[in-house]
Formats: sequence, structure tokens, C-alpha cells
Amino acid sequence: MFDFDSFYHDDIKTATGRWTGFPAYNFIGGHNDSSMVPVEALRASADRVMSEHGRRLATYNLGDGPLGLRSLREFIGCALEARADMPTDPDNILLVSGSLQALDLVNETSLRPGDIVIMEESTYGGVISRFQHLNVHIIGIRVGADGMDLAHLEEELEALKAQGKAARYIYTIPTIHNPTGTIMPTANRRQLLELASRYNVPIFEDDCYADLIFDEVRPPTIRSLDDSGRVIYCGSFSKTIAPALRVGYLIADWPFLSRAASYKTDAGSSALEQLILADFCPQSFDSHVERLNKHLRAKCDAICESLDKNFGTTAQYHRPKGGIFIWVTLDKSIDILKLTDEAAKEGVAINAGPEWSLGEEAGYQMRLCFGYPEEDVITKGITKLAEICQRHFGLPQQINNK
Repeated sequence: MFDFDSFYHDDIKTATGRWTGFPAYNFIGGHNDSSMVPVEALRASADRVMSEHGRRLATYNLGDGPLGLRSLREFIGCALEARADMPTDPDNILLVSGSLQALDLVNETSLRPGDIVIMEESTYGGVISRFQHLNVHIIGIRVGADGMDLAHLEEELEALKAQGKAARYIYTIPTIHNPTGTIMPTANRRQLLELASRYNVPIFEDDCYADLIFDEVRPPTIRSLDDSGRVIYCGSFSKTIAPALRVGYLIADWPFLSRAASYKTDAGSSALEQLILADFCPQSFDSHVERLNKHLRAKCDAICESLDKNFGTTAQYHRPKGGIFIWVTLDKSIDILKLTDEAAKEGVAINAGPEWSLGEEAGYQMRLCFGYPEEDVITKGITKLAEICQRHFGLPQQINNK
């Protein structure tokens, strides 16, 4: 076999391991519950669009230009107006291959090595790894019950100003924050905009989980509260419909969007999926999301109950206000990296804190996805995780204590 090793650059990424399937108790990733994928409605939409629009697949971007399928962009604009008080011109929407491509396009447009970016101290792991790969300087802001700590943000912005420096942008997940599950209040969103205006910094608002709210009314987006054009926005159908439908959207005023779109050189995203979603969403999106949220709320209850019964005071958390993740802080004596490794050996997969946080507590924190496993699997998996933790760290002292 030809030896490629001598042809690789020193900074090549670690090789990907061969796929061996999901573990028995899978609490990682952002997978959906397979029972909640609207299979029949999507199949009917697929049949219709292939019959009525199948020949449009002969042209890149379905003949609607580089921004993507116009009818889907029109739905997104109307849905954001109705659901998030954010009227949006379809010509300010770029359809992309999931929110990660939106992030990549913004980064390619805005960032170069040595630049400064600001984000929540704990945030989406894909964002952290991308910033690190780009060799930018990351400033992490503490996260509390109301999301980003704006007093801390102001301190950091003032410190940068004193040094004659400025951040390229502030990245935030204000609605169902990943991983903490918090929602930033509307007053805080206005305050964030005021700080961004005072220090002349753009904001990148990642709103991928905003439709998955359990018991509260979805707040207006930060972008909807802004009249300056400084807010870049992205969303996705991955968490509301299905992750394998790689369709997301990047929204910005045209001066920025036209620049970001120039970096999208893949000849278009998921044309058939765009057609299917454009047919499915106008008639079924709202009712589907309503059913999905009821289902996810029950799963959230299940994982909270299981953590309480099996970990007790060894695990601290704030009940998520929506979404599919719960962010857990364990006793400081527990090494989360070791627990992650030992749990994996026994078929329990968890996300270790350092993958999702730059904070001091990350070494004993974990992110658990409750969206994918069934309720009985959640219960059994958390019990097993507690048993593994007890075996290696002596905690929790009592399991199934209620």
C-alpha cells in the first residue's frame, strides 16, 4: 500500500476512526428522535416536488441564483416575522448546508489569524474548534441564568478599547443556548445591542434552537431589535425537522451577505431538500414543531428526574428552557475526561466539558443530549453513568435515592 505519511503537512488533522455504530446509551451529538421525523409528510412533499419541479434539478441552484430556492427563502422570511418578530427580505437570506457552513462563511469573510472574537465562555463545540483552527484570539464571557453575562462583556470590551483593539464580532446563542439551555431576556438583548453599538462591534446571532422552546414565548431576535444592520443571523432546519437535511440559512443586510456569498463556492446546497422543505413547511412546520416540543419536554423531564435520582447533589444543573441538551456540573473531585473514557468503554457516550467550554469548571462538566435516546434509554443510561462514576470516583454515594 502506498505510504502517504511523508506527503502530509505537519498540521494535518488526526485520522478519523472507522464507524462502528452508535453506543447503547448515546448522549452526544445533536441527533433528533427518529420517531419525530415527519416521514410521511416529507415523503408526500418529495413526491409532489419531483412530479412538479423535478426538471429544475437540471440547473445549479434550481435556477433561482446563488442564494438558493426562492420559495423556501420566502417561507423563512414569513416564519421569522410570525414566530420571532423579524420580517426578512428573501433577498437577504442565503441558503447554506447547515449552520456550520453559515459560520464558515462568516469566518472566511471576517476573520484572519490573530483577530479577536468574543463568545459565551461555554458554547457550541464546533465554534470553539473553528476559532482555534483559525488561530484567532478568543475572549470567553461568563454565562448565567439569563445567558451571556453582559457586565463581564462590558468589562472585556472596555479592556480591548483601552488597548486600542477591537473584536471582529460577538458570537452568541441567545435563545436556547447550547449547552446551557438558557434564554436571554429581551431587555438583555437590547443592552447587548447598546454595548455593540457603543464599542462598534458586529454581532453574530446563532438561533438554531429558537423554535424548540418548552414553556415560554419565543423572544424577538436580536436582529429584529436592531436598526443598524450590525447583526448577522443564522438558523437551521436540523433541529426542527432532521439533521440529515443539510439546510440552514444565513441572514444579513446585503452589503455583508454579498461578501459572504462570494465564499460559497460549492455550486449550491441540497437542492432536493430545499424543494421538499419549501413544500412541507408552509402547511406543516408549525404543527410539527408544536408536537416536537411536547415530546422533547417529556424527555427533558425524564433526564432531569434520572439525574436527581441517581446523582443527587453530585450533579448540579439548571433545567433547560428548551432544546435537546442539558449542561451538568459534577462534583469537583470528578475528572470528566476520565469519566468520559470509562463510560465509553461501557457503552455510555457523553460530551466532556472541555469540548464545549473554556471555563474553569469545564473539567468537571458534561453536556448530555436528551433529544435522541428514548425515555427508557435515558433512564437506564443515566443510571449506568452514575454507577460508573461511583465506581471510579466514589460519587454519587447513593444511586436511585428517591
